[in-house]
Amino acid sequence: LAGCSMLLVAVPTAFLREVLRDRAGLVPAELPVVSLVKGIETGSLSMPSDIIRREWGMRPVAVLSGPSHAEEVARGQPAAVVVASSDPSLAKAAQERIMTDRFRVYTNSDMTGVEWAGALKNVIGIAAGICDGLELGDNAKAAMLTRGLAEIARSGEALGADPATFSGLAGVGDLLTTCFSPHGRNRRLGHRIGRGESLEAALGAGRQVVEGVNTVRALAPLAKSRGWDMPICQGVHDVLFGDISPRHAVEIGRAHV
Repeated sequence: LAGCSMLLVAVPTAFLREVLRDRAGLVPAELPVVSLVKGIETGSLSMPSDIIRREWGMRPVAVLSGPSHAEEVARGQPAAVVVASSDPSLAKAAQERIMTDRFRVYTNSDMTGVEWAGALKNVIGIAAGICDGLELGDNAKAAMLTRGLAEIARSGEALGADPATFSGLAGVGDLLTTCFSPHGRNRRLGHRIGRGESLEAALGAGRQVVEGVNTVRALAPLAKSRGWDMPICQGVHDVLFGDISPRHAVEIGRAHV
């Protein structure tokens, strides 16, 4: 990190705190950090930017999110994302460093909304996969995505996010990619569960971390404590960690969404 002027952190949420804590003595004070992490920490219910500041001290932090599956970005296919920070100079600096002619970066000041949307879209991605696994059709999936976005937006606004964020790249843009792309690990896991596999079997079928699983585990108690109405997210939680079958969850949810 000698001479480093900006540090990008891309560690799954479940391992983020441990990784940061082990390296705290190596990170210069005030070094700006850009988080690429999308999730909520189980237990503390902390967002990645909060974990970074807690483990590495107060410093400028930005979050980068949006529809950007690594498989396509690595091939040089076009993509657009958003980098958000309460520090406009950091957002601008990150934009200039990261943007290329094929990877467009927009700036935003709503770090809460961008980070929240990036975390919860993975939960809706699992729900989308369950829809596909149950073969419910395009109409049902479109309705679920629309109402799922409403759940993300309502809860995000309760945290102080800008409502407009959820109609942009970090919101509906990332949600669409996650819910329809064959690269989407959350949708893929949901599809396997919708076809009848257990969570353990579905997780064991891949080598990548499925962020939506830990996110919905953390989200359920948070939503309950805040009084948020989130039937789709709650349904995903009950299918993954309760005794509710995917088909039964759809029947229950039909009356509430």
